[in-house]
Amino acid sequence: MKKLLSLFVVIMAIMFATQAKGQVKFGLRAGADVTNMSISKNVFNTSNRAGFFFGPTIKISLPVIGLGVDASALYDNRTTDVKDENEESLTIRQQQLLIPVNLRYIVGLGSTANVFLFMGPQWGINVGDQNFVWDKGSSYSLKKSNFSVNIGAGVTLLTHLQLTTNYNVACGSSADLTAADAVDKTVKNFKSHNNTWQIGLAYFF
Repeated sequence: MKKLLSLFVVIMAIMFATQAKGQVKFGLRAGADVTNMSISKNVFNTSNRAGFFFGPTIKISLPVIGLGVDASALYDNRTTDVKDENEESLTIRQQQLLIPVNLRYIVGLGSTANVFLFMGPQWGINVGDQNFVWDKGSSYSLKKSNFSVNIGAGVTLLTHLQLTTNYNVACGSSADLTAADAVDKTVKNFKSHNNTWQIGLAYFF
């Protein structure tokens, strides 16, 4: 937890230190996400995971015309219901610190508006519960950290307001599942991959 707080403080310090420069803008970002959970075997029935996120963000205009970079430190909260083959249900809540860093290509629509495409890596660090247990033989264990890639588009209006939508593709498994088979009593291991749609709103000062 101390490392997370230190990382958050460093990001905030960089944002405020560079705020005075004309090519750097600091803001706040919030939004909603819907995660589609994919499991390697059809032992578990899953629903889409709905959630929300918020936190500070920064965008930097690069010397090359049309190019820029943005980065955020976001608290992300998601919940979902998972059922095993015996229809026993478990509600899973995932809390993360998300750190997306995107390269963006901007097309101006005048002095007060532009549209842009963006793409970049995202790091997720679990800051909530990690292990969820049904019984002695079945459990769902979230990864302590995960890596993914964002692909999306957005629009900036009146200089300060920004709307974005993006698809987040998980690179590698997001969780490990252990299930006790009700018939032969064997324990099986599976992987979960979580891809996410996000819609965000940001305000830059």
